[in-house]
Amino acid sequence: MDFLTVGELGRDGLAEVLATAARVKRDRDSVKGSRAGLRVGLFFEKPSTRTRVSCEVAATDLGAVPLVLKQDEVGLGKRESVADVARVLDRYLDVLAFRVFRHGDLDTIAAHATSPVVNLLSDREHPCQALADLQTLAEHRPLDGAVVAYVGDGNNVCASLMIGGAATGVTVRVATPPGFAPDPSVVAAARAMAAAGVDVVVTEDPAAAVRGADAVYTDVWASMGQEAEAAERRSRFAAYRVDEALFGLAAADAIFLHCLPAHRGEEVTDGVVDHPRSRVFDQAENRLHAFKALLLHLT
Repeated sequence: MDFLTVGELGRDGLAEVLATAARVKRDRDSVKGSRAGLRVGLFFEKPSTRTRVSCEVAATDLGAVPLVLKQDEVGLGKRESVADVARVLDRYLDVLAFRVFRHGDLDTIAAHATSPVVNLLSDREHPCQALADLQTLAEHRPLDGAVVAYVGDGNNVCASLMIGGAATGVTVRVATPPGFAPDPSVVAAARAMAAAGVDVVVTEDPAAAVRGADAVYTDVWASMGQEAEAAERRSRFAAYRVDEALFGLAAADAIFLHCLPAHRGEEVTDGVVDHPRSRVFDQAENRLHAFKALLLHLT
């Protein structure tokens, strides 16, 4: 199977991957070498720190052979068609993991490859990040019945969090400025995955979203490829900064989450990123364990 969107795992698959990730974190040696010789291709059209390092280390710990490819080497869709790249790499590799700008490229790759295709990030979703997000939240409290407030841009990170959260019993409240709400199809997909009693809320009121939440989550206001919009977005998003006052509206033991890198002073203050209840570096670590669990599930 492929992992282009977090919903593809389904409720049972998500539960299994998250349980494996937690087990692997407790005992990294328990799966050491268990995928010896597996050939894992890691393609990066966008720069990366956490994704590249966590995926390479995860593959290596499992005994797999990671092969990193960059856009200036491959020329995806430029030097060679996306379909032809997929056909060629499929002959060499057992897993094809891609970090791309356009989600449609992933669909094309999956249509022309027989090996599992993994979305390391696209403009539609960031499903591997959602696995780490849910693992981190589960370390704080049971997922079933939890409430997460996401404040900021209704982007790919938000999309995967909404769908993955709903599928695991988490109510997700999203607060965005007018015009930056998540795509209605994403909201519909999240609500379709939601179990009984789980709510998916979209609002323009950050205080309403955060009040009483078990976790507060934000992301950068302008992602890679949106640099030309950065100044306008800073103005439009100013009221959505997660500062100590906004974070203080959450539950007394609420945690703070951010997929990193953080633009300190923009979407979040130093005081919140470095708060004793910030779990951003646990999230970053959990990218390693979650990807390892995903490889075990897919292969």
